[in-house]
Amino acid sequence: MLDEVLPCFVQIATTVSIYEQVVIVCKNAEQTRALFGDVPTHNFRFVECDSNDTWSRDHGGIVIEENSQLVLLDFIFNGWGLKFAADKDNLITGKMVDAGVFNTGCRHGGIVLEGGGIESDGLGTLLVTSECLLSPNRNPHLSKGEIEEILKKLFGLNRVLWLNHGYLAGDDTDSHIDTLARFCNADTIAYVKCDNPDDEHFESLLLMEKELQAFHTAAGKPYNLAALPWPDPCFDTDGNRLPATYANFLVINGAVLVPVYGVKQDEAALELFKALFPGRTIHGINCRSLIEQHGSLHCVTMQFPAGALS
Repeated sequence: MLDEVLPCFVQIATTVSIYEQVVIVCKNAEQTRALFGDVPTHNFRFVECDSNDTWSRDHGGIVIEENSQLVLLDFIFNGWGLKFAADKDNLITGKMVDAGVFNTGCRHGGIVLEGGGIESDGLGTLLVTSECLLSPNRNPHLSKGEIEEILKKLFGLNRVLWLNHGYLAGDDTDSHIDTLARFCNADTIAYVKCDNPDDEHFESLLLMEKELQAFHTAAGKPYNLAALPWPDPCFDTDGNRLPATYANFLVINGAVLVPVYGVKQDEAALELFKALFPGRTIHGINCRSLIEQHGSLHCVTMQFPAGALS
């Protein structure tokens, strides 16, 4: 569905370019630049590279700060637990390094890990789902305790919070955290809440909510929990449920990009994000075409901190 989704990609890249530099991995830079028409592309950087798919959140390198130096971690991407071909995507970060895109050291992460599977407050706390990180097709040689210790060492963490419930129908990732619950700040978590008892998600997401209510901040206080609207069900042409979620938002410099799906809950979601991120401009991005391929806005993007790009 590349043709159908290209307008969404163009809108995402154009909106981000207002605030910061955009790196676009593509097969042909000249053809890709032409998609933007009269849009100024001085803030775009095109990197030609073969790929299997477009989910840069999950194959993209993750930048950390270590001893006051930025380091790019390149993890193994195996197609969400061997579900899809990933041989080209798994090489993209290394090829970007070779192309001189980064102004950092690069080190292999040593495990299978997708960026959408982890959610950090940036202050030593990581939020994850056991369904994803304990998948037998990711790191079967490691126990939960071993995975947690590796994450703590890699990311300089004090603690890892595990969610054992929550999923979205149509999701291929084994419940990536970025579809379910996200930090808005160190004290606030926005999360997916199903308010329809007849919906297949109701019980699982209710159990997830109870888990979130039991979590405490590093200071020992309960989190401020912001329940995101539950969008009307979206289906593909074959009648399969698609993973529409407002949790798949992207925070950038001065703004937040929020996926919308052409349903009546979109407006309420955008209003809630204005309250959750005061001082940032909220942009709704129509991601109905993206969820046809079982991901959304956060899934096709990966942010890099200032100083990471050459």
